[in-house]
Amino acid sequence: MGSLSIWHWIVVIAVVLLLFGRGKISDLMGDVAQGIKAFKKGMQDDDKSGESRTAEPVKTIDHHQSTDAVSSSTESRKAS
Repeated sequence: MGSLSIWHWIVVIAVVLLLFGRGKISDLMGDVAQGIKAFKKGMQDDDKSGESRTAEPVKTIDHHQSTDAVSSSTESRKAS
């Protein structure tokens, strides 16, 4: 009972063909193929846009510049 024999598979395939027909199954498989192609194309487009994003220079914050500005403003307060 745990495994299906060849007769079980033949009956299942016959029922599926009777319910859906050959035309609907081929249309369904064509739609699946088009979906896979669209997915692959979308992944390639994402890879191309990812490469262009890495070409931009990285923006950083210069900590030394901000500490100099803070120290000059505290010195001007002490002088007054």
